[in-house]
Order: sequence, then structure tokens, then C-alpha cells
Amino acid sequence: MYRPLLSLALSSLLPAAAIAAGMGGSSTTPPKPTATTKTCTGAQVWDPKTETCVDPKHSALDPETLYGAVRELAYAGRYEDAQSVLRAMPDPRDDRVLTYWGFTHRKLGHLTLAQMFYDEAIARNPDNLLARSYLGQGLVEAGDTDAAIAQWREITARGGAGSWPETALREAIRTGMTFSY
Repeated sequence: MYRPLLSLALSSLLPAAAIAAGMGGSSTTPPKPTATTKTCTGAQVWDPKTETCVDPKHSALDPETLYGAVRELAYAGRYEDAQSVLRAMPDPRDDRVLTYWGFTHRKLGHLTLAQMFYDEAIARNPDNLLARSYLGQGLVEAGDTDAAIAQWREITARGGAGSWPETALREAIRTGMTFSY
């Protein structure tokens, strides 16, 4: 009886249209394919300055460009390529980098490893709502709805009501389906 009531309460909080958002946490749509996924192969990333595909480890690409490439590659289902780009990030302990590592490992089916990355991201930044949402979605996949609800409550308590991380986790709890971005 508890879960149907919770599902009803969760589903009434926001319209379903609020679900459409991206891995970056603030975008409201999936990433649009760019030359990174249309032209580049493997772990290469499109460099708009040189208009070529480059190895991110040996490029002058800024972290935001690399984050965008990780998000785009992950959305395209190229998780190993996204991880190769993550290896090129200047600060491997940054909570956003850790969140992306967790996401890609979760999508590859490495749930324990994903949780380790999410836990580290949250330890470094307890207000990382995206890490909490992705952790919660992994918990939904693992059948631990109570722990997922605890993450949903943390997101809302930290000011995330109405955000993509909150909405996505709420919908995952309600439907049992998680998101690919």
C-alpha cells in the first residue's frame, strides 16, 4: 500500500514534460548530435577551432567542451568512448567527472563500481543532485526502491524540487524505468 501512495504523490508533483533533460543536469533536452558523434570515431572529440577530430588527451580542449563530448557520447550509447574522454579531464576527482564515471559504469552494467563513483562524487559535493539522481536510478534498477526514495528526499531537501535530477528519479521510482542521459 505504501508504494502506490508514494507513486501517486510523486507523480502529482510535476508534469511529465519536466522529465526531458540531459546528463549535464541543467539542459532540458538530450544532446544534439555534433561532429563528435557524426564524424569522429572512437574516443575522438571534434575540435571546433581546428575543425578536426582530436584525441582529447593531446588536445587543448577546455573541460566544458570535454563534458559536452562525454554527455553526447554517453547519450549515443558509446560509454567506453565517453570513459576515454573522462580520462582526459584535467581534474579526475572533480565531482562532475566522478558522476559521469558512475553514469557510464551504470550503463555498462557495472552497478557496484558505479555506486562507488556516485558515493565519491556525493562525498566531495553533497549537493551534487545529478549524482544523487543517477545513484537513485541505479538503486531502482537494483530493486532497492527504499534507498532510491532516500536519494529523492535528499534531492528535494537540497533545493532540487522540480529539477531534472528530481523529476527523473521520481519517474524512475514511479515507473521502474531509468534514463539513458
